[in-house]
Amino acid sequence: MSNAQPQPSAAHQARHQQPQDPAKNLANKRLAILIIALIGLLVAGGQTIANLASQGHSAFNTTNLGLYWGLPIVVYDYFLLTSTGLAMVATLAIVTGAEDFRPVLRRAVWLALAGLLGGVVVLMLELGHPLRALWAIPFSFAFSSPLYWKVMAVSFYVLSLLVLLYRLLRTDWTLSSLRPYALVTLALALGVTAIAGVVYGSQSFRAFWASGDIPVAFIFESLLGGLAFIYFFSYLAYAFNPKWMPADLRQLFDTRLPTLLSLAIFIHLLFVLARLSSGLYGNSEGLQVWQHLASSPLLYLEISVGLLLPLILLLAPLTRTHAAAQIIASLLVMNALLIARYEYIIGGQLVPLFKGSWAPDLLSYMPSATGWLLLLVAIFLSNAVNAFGELKLGLGRS
Repeated sequence: MSNAQPQPSAAHQARHQQPQDPAKNLANKRLAILIIALIGLLVAGGQTIANLASQGHSAFNTTNLGLYWGLPIVVYDYFLLTSTGLAMVATLAIVTGAEDFRPVLRRAVWLALAGLLGGVVVLMLELGHPLRALWAIPFSFAFSSPLYWKVMAVSFYVLSLLVLLYRLLRTDWTLSSLRPYALVTLALALGVTAIAGVVYGSQSFRAFWASGDIPVAFIFESLLGGLAFIYFFSYLAYAFNPKWMPADLRQLFDTRLPTLLSLAIFIHLLFVLARLSSGLYGNSEGLQVWQHLASSPLLYLEISVGLLLPLILLLAPLTRTHAAAQIIASLLVMNALLIARYEYIIGGQLVPLFKGSWAPDLLSYMPSATGWLLLLVAIFLSNAVNAFGELKLGLGRS
């Protein structure tokens, strides 16, 4: 009796030696990202709501001594300005006829909507009566308040993004046919960003914030965030595997985009260093915050690791077209912008407006657990919306 085992057929061997379908594998990875984001959103959102229900607004560690805006406002502004930056990158490409940006247009507009949704949800949870704000702010007619115009501009900005996305999702679009819609969205994105700068820059009673260049600085900061998000989330859409990326997208990432991102980093770095130097040598009441920030490791982490290192990676010939270097650079920039937003919003409130025996020279602030949870809510929600778009809307098609 023979002990030989039956040999599998040639067809059976060929079937098991075939590589897994990249499209199916990619869809599975995107589905996994969506599921993880939804689970994270459920956990972080549930705990946030529970904390707010039991602690109220005291869950944010803000005080009535003058520090009214904490980490939730930082997160809201960060995601709002990132959204407008993404919209500006996409619409500028359309308006200028940059055909090589076609592979990222849909993704940039969808990311702008996803990021804006994450930021607005955080703002709604930070407000004491979020549902009341939906009608009370528009009908307050507070025409002299920059915050009123910011809310109104954001409302029209959302509508313009939806119209532009609808046109982009059609198969017969051209850059010339999208130009009228892109011009409207670009104007509104610039308006939202500039008004956000006016909200802070016009407050002459807070010397740390007050400056006429803040709206312009916000615009360049937004563009930097938009470029970094396009890089990182495009790689994420293809599971960080450059071999799965379309050739035209890979070409864009290796030619024009490293130059644009490095230029945006350099300009933003100039704004940071200029404000730091003028603040350290200024003698106006309120500018002493710069001495406090200059002693903080966060500032040096932002400048050296978050800005200078990515700039080197994107300028060096050996790394500027390397996928890992581009991913790391974009991720570091995204975190540097969050640090910058935190330092700017919190730092501007550290000097009490009305000093007395009851107030220290500088106020202190530490983000609460609920504040960090709201950051996670924004991250998970934005990633869930983005992953859904990658799965269902074909954002990578040019």
